[in-house]
Amino acid sequence: MNKTQSPAVDAAGLTVVRGPRTVLRGLDFTVPRGQITGLLGPSGCGKSTLMRAVVGTQAKVTGTLTVLDHPAGHPKLRSRVGYVTQAPSVYLDLSIRQNLDYFASVLLPGRSAADRRAAEVDRVLTDVDLATHADALAGNLSGGQLSRVSLAVALLGTPELLVLDEPTVGLDPVLRRDLWNLFHELAARGTTILVSSHVMDEAERCHRLLLMREGELLADDSPDALRERTATPTVEEAFLRLVDEANAATSRPTTH
Repeated sequence: MNKTQSPAVDAAGLTVVRGPRTVLRGLDFTVPRGQITGLLGPSGCGKSTLMRAVVGTQAKVTGTLTVLDHPAGHPKLRSRVGYVTQAPSVYLDLSIRQNLDYFASVLLPGRSAADRRAAEVDRVLTDVDLATHADALAGNLSGGQLSRVSLAVALLGTPELLVLDEPTVGLDPVLRRDLWNLFHELAARGTTILVSSHVMDEAERCHRLLLMREGELLADDSPDALRERTATPTVEEAFLRLVDEANAATSRPTTH
């Protein structure tokens, strides 16, 4: 990242309380522009809540959260941030192309934008390798294909920041590899990607990592730095080492 350029996401004291439970506990982190930042941790640790906060759809958020130089959820971010939820966000009674045509019309309204909408739809179909399935009904697609349609929707308009909530869950190894290749191509073009996963081997594919556990950050660093810091050969073992250290710190008796 250029030293004069602000991070894509900048959080200070980010806290989310849901009912009696504090889901995120005073998180401080940044997401560099033009890189893939992985949000890793076990299911239920707060990853989805953090992502909803970044895109501005999470209630009861306190602290400071800046996204592309605006407060999270600011109207000016609507066309600059793409978001893929865990559940596919498409209409099952429409074809892939019809889904994309609809979302493109929302993003780029008006007759004058018709040619641009058509070009955008063709581009994202190619990006997610669904051009040959464009007329297939979404309701007849496999889980992996539905995930790619949701990703295609998020790619419309070439957003500066992509927020992807476990986009590879349930996919076979070949599809996972192909999607990660696409993520790296997008990052090489300048897109910033924040992607969550509970599969630790995907951490090795990221430029930077945020390791979470029980609503707190255990680490914010590159995979190489984490392995070096913990003297472990993999990010998974580094994560386990950090968990053990955190457990030891919380169980240590307080002296007076």
